[in-house]
Amino acid sequence: MAEKVKEDRITALRHHARRLSIKEGAFATIKSSLGDFYVAPFAIAINSSNFIIGLISSISGLLGPISQWFSSRLIEKFPRKKITVTSLFYESLLWIPLIITALLFYKGILTSILPLLVLIFFSVYIIVLNIASPAWFSWIGDVVDEGYRGKWFAKRNFILGFVSIIFTLLAAFLLDFFKKNNYTMIGFAVLFFCAMIARFISRYYVGKTYEPKLKLEKGYYFSFFQFIKKAPSNNFGRFAIFRALLNFAVAISSPFFAVYMLRNLNFSYTAFMAVILAETLFGLLIMKQWGKFADKYGNYEVMKITAAFIPLYPILWLISNSFIYLILVPALVGGIAWAGFNLASGNFIYDSVTPKRRGLAVSYYNVLNGIGIFLGAGLGAILIKTLTITFMDKILFVFLISGIARIIVSMTMLPYIREVRKTETFNSEKALLSLIPRKIKLPIFEGTYEFIVKKQFHWGNKN
Repeated sequence: MAEKVKEDRITALRHHARRLSIKEGAFATIKSSLGDFYVAPFAIAINSSNFIIGLISSISGLLGPISQWFSSRLIEKFPRKKITVTSLFYESLLWIPLIITALLFYKGILTSILPLLVLIFFSVYIIVLNIASPAWFSWIGDVVDEGYRGKWFAKRNFILGFVSIIFTLLAAFLLDFFKKNNYTMIGFAVLFFCAMIARFISRYYVGKTYEPKLKLEKGYYFSFFQFIKKAPSNNFGRFAIFRALLNFAVAISSPFFAVYMLRNLNFSYTAFMAVILAETLFGLLIMKQWGKFADKYGNYEVMKITAAFIPLYPILWLISNSFIYLILVPALVGGIAWAGFNLASGNFIYDSVTPKRRGLAVSYYNVLNGIGIFLGAGLGAILIKTLTITFMDKILFVFLISGIARIIVSMTMLPYIREVRKTETFNSEKALLSLIPRKIKLPIFEGTYEFIVKKQFHWGNKN
């Protein structure tokens, strides 16, 4: 009887923890929507070079995972909640230097070195932000049951996605208002201050969340170099290599979409964010279906389908620079593909790694991703700076290179990854149709996946 009471109590605590996680995530998303999303536009507004903007993405992308590498062993000495709450406190304070930078530029003080200071401040912010990541990833995995992990994370992502859309657009309207009145830097300062407050509120909810006890048995630890050595010979290792290479290909172009829209196309902040958020909106509309699909057929099948479309995203930008085209075509393809791919990738880690090694595994996984992002964004920045082509815009040419690299990585690596969980037998036509709401199921969709994935690219599991 006592065991039953204890079990019911833990179940209730886990349920409450999941609800608090959504509240915490909402304010964390507000922080990102008002702050993180606008660091690149801020760097552009203070006249940072394309090379510096590329470095902001590449260096911060590398330093974050390295920070996770060193912080992953903190869970041996401290509760995961304490690690996360402490990290979030200092992360919140690190918005203050960026606020001061905006005010210095507004006053015309030290303007020549401010782009470098933004690079430094944001890199430190990324380091502190990522200290908590292994602990939080391990923690949240312990409060979400395996059987409906895809469905729950899809629900959480759906809610946070709508929060992101609302607050990112509000931020864009605010910035355009300040820009119209020649107070752009004041607008950025206001956004960064609100981001700081939102993070403090997020931290409050984290502190109220139930943390299951984590028992680390002797021998759980394995070094990063052991992980690298064994990576080619095990399923999770091959998955980690695949993600790192894909991130390399993606990062070649990702820092420069903002540059292209704000400088080359001279979009307003509202138009710029409308394009970005259209992708988020399309992803949200299919997020629930992706979650059910992953629970039913497995995360590998989701990755295989979406990886067929991810390369199209940067290539579609070459066709037209029309605002309407950008929010209806590239955003549609990218939003649907990345929503499923990111959901499946996160859940694949939970399925592949035991709870006691989850923090370590995700930190090493992210180190590889960080290296990929660093090298990819660095290559993109070098290409933007050194290319002398005249037959097309240099940034669009970098988009094309990124798309081709994504195709090569997916075709080369995906066949060597296998599903971890037991799932229903996969029928490509039936499965694809399950992603489309019944009211809009049309004959044209039938056989689409079979044609694209099986007949065109010949992607299949080689294990």
